[in-house]
Amino acid sequence: MTTRDDQQAVVEVIAGLVDAWRRHDADAYGAAFTEDATYITFVGTYYRGRGDIIESHRTLFAKYLKGTQLADEILDVRFLGPDIAVVTGRGESYKGDHPKKLTKVQTYTLVREPSGQWRVAAFQNTKRKPIMEAISFKTAPGLIPAAQR
Repeated sequence: MTTRDDQQAVVEVIAGLVDAWRRHDADAYGAAFTEDATYITFVGTYYRGRGDIIESHRTLFAKYLKGTQLADEILDVRFLGPDIAVVTGRGESYKGDHPKKLTKVQTYTLVREPSGQWRVAAFQNTKRKPIMEAISFKTAPGLIPAAQR
């Protein structure tokens, strides 16, 4: 059975990722992941393992994501058992003002390790395509999610 403390601990893992990104600390960012975690970027790059996640973010923070911040909004936290949580959210990397729209949809699968520490075991980041989504909804209304009807 999961508790309010479990919910808070899972939310804190995500907040820790945002904070590590703010500091461009690839080691702290990677520490939130399990040793064998998988990480899929919005461009489709697949990373496996904490080391790969750390090294890729070290490069990203020094080059393409230099000076960026991470905006994150948790939409849902579901526990699939006492030691597994799925977090769905929206996110965006940005410079300057906080973005009005978060254009990426993200799924985090977290596990509670034997030590009691929650860590991300899998991450998927998908870039939304609102125009394509709107066209598909208009031409095939059955595709509209129930929450948007």
